[in-house]
Amino acid sequence: MTTVEAPRRAELSTEQAEKLYAARLFAAQKRPYLATALFALRPIVSWSVPTMAVDRFWRCYVSPAFVTVTPMRELAAVWVHEVSHLLRDHHGRGERLAAAKDLTEPGDRLRMNIAADLEINDDAYGDGLPTPTGAPHPGMLALPAGRLMEEYLPQISIRRYSRHLIWLDCGSGADGLDRAWELGPDGAHGLDEQERALVRHRVAQGIIGHPGSAPAGWRRWATKVVHPPQQWRRLLGAAIRSAASAPGVGEDYVYSRPARRSASLPGVILPSLRRRPPRVTVVVDTSGSVSDSELGSALLEVAAIARAVGGGRDMVRVLSCDAATHVAGPVCAAEGISLIGGGGTDMRSGLDQALTARPAPDVVVVLTDGQTPWPGRKPPCRTVVGLFRRPVHVDEDNPDYHPEGPPDWARVVTIG
Repeated sequence: MTTVEAPRRAELSTEQAEKLYAARLFAAQKRPYLATALFALRPIVSWSVPTMAVDRFWRCYVSPAFVTVTPMRELAAVWVHEVSHLLRDHHGRGERLAAAKDLTEPGDRLRMNIAADLEINDDAYGDGLPTPTGAPHPGMLALPAGRLMEEYLPQISIRRYSRHLIWLDCGSGADGLDRAWELGPDGAHGLDEQERALVRHRVAQGIIGHPGSAPAGWRRWATKVVHPPQQWRRLLGAAIRSAASAPGVGEDYVYSRPARRSASLPGVILPSLRRRPPRVTVVVDTSGSVSDSELGSALLEVAAIARAVGGGRDMVRVLSCDAATHVAGPVCAAEGISLIGGGGTDMRSGLDQALTARPAPDVVVVLTDGQTPWPGRKPPCRTVVGLFRRPVHVDEDNPDYHPEGPPDWARVVTIG
């Protein structure tokens, strides 16, 4: 007599579903700052995953057998683990790593999954959430805690750990590689890009609002989500190019070629409007509050400005400014600049010197830490301020004091 195996259920049993959802609720109680993300996950029954796994569209694939044999509190810890992959963008970071390092072998994705788990597991458990059975953590592999997936990956050898961790598969949400058992971008119950971004932002806001309840790693993550680091070099270059290419900048009337309208006025020569490369004056803050490394960064930006403008040596002029202003002269390369200073700062002196030069500049670029008085009136030319980043200081004797920032008429880009 042939024994026919009973078909596997496409849904969880009532007991399995109650246990799974009770575990999610318990996880939200123990990690309230992750509650929004936990309840955004949509469970999908799958017999192809060994435990639980997530895809990049915030679906959580669940093995019914795993739910049955796993204690509720440990199941709650797995909920936290899987949603952490998505919040920390392990799928996007995994794709970028794979492209940059040519990680195309199946073992490479397992290494990436392990590295992502190490980033999560060093502070995910405890305080009511037990460590799931077999979960890799940095101490297990003799690696330091508190590192990122990108730092752990080069230190992981599949030959050494494959026998113990070959079962590991947290889905494309952990490494960016789509699985055959995932529903894909057109499947049901997924979140679109805007919804995923909104979930991350709400979780990050909750962590920042109650920082004492989250580990340091989550607080750092939340700060980057709410206040992402800017690519300041690109922003500064774009601000300068925008100012240098604005209408009227670098335009002048010349008689070397008469205007076309001269033909309608016999005996009258009208000048034509011609565009020349804009003149840029760079005022570099050389006061004692600006470090040598920042001055070096400023010099690199001056050279980049010279290349972006595309003019000759006389198109870019450099002034170094502390309490007084020192003329560094025209520039075509950073190596030819000599900056003088080291005292206090008065950017009014630097801007006055820049504007009184002849020929007058079309654009003034100020590179400063902002700890300076500013002119009370808007200059007659466009102004871009590259602001070296500084921590906010509170005056306990005068709590209403707020340091004066760059004026409203300047385009400000934070450097660093």
